[in-house]
Amino acid sequence: MHFIGHFKTITRHKILVAKGCFKLGLYYQGIMHDMSKYSPTEFLAGAKYYQGTASPNNAERMDKGISTAWLHHKGRNRHHFEYWIDFSRTSQGIAGAKMPVNYLVEMVMDRIAACKVYRGKDYTDASAWEYYQRERPYLNSAMHTETRAELEKILIMLKQRGEKTTFSYLRKLLKKGNY
Repeated sequence: MHFIGHFKTITRHKILVAKGCFKLGLYYQGIMHDMSKYSPTEFLAGAKYYQGTASPNNAERMDKGISTAWLHHKGRNRHHFEYWIDFSRTSQGIAGAKMPVNYLVEMVMDRIAACKVYRGKDYTDASAWEYYQRERPYLNSAMHTETRAELEKILIMLKQRGEKTTFSYLRKLLKKGNY
């Protein structure tokens, strides 16, 4: 069990997300971001599967075939698109609902912070896009098309034009209230 290493990692991540959210006026979301990671369900699994260079959820998934920590986490944190999956009114089965803009923005802050924590000195403004590219094939049926399009636009902007321009765009998006 790596209690201290895991605590430091999730706390550093939380602080980075809070800083990003604060810059964009999302004070409450910045403070409350990922509080569930300190709950026994998530924290104990995180400490057990801690690596320091990647999310422990994948290691738990490899060991048990499922990540109970992730299932707990995504059901309590609206900045994950998986929170917004429900039965569709227009088609059979489940589908992603469009995320409210403030949670989409928090999701971007989450992705940037995760990349900064896990990539360390190797982080670049392209890191979040590169990570997204690896998971992209699995998202097509789960993420709402408008949410996916806006997320991709933002991550490409971050990659090509940097944080300053991206944060300016996110402020405008939040002010507009929709995408």
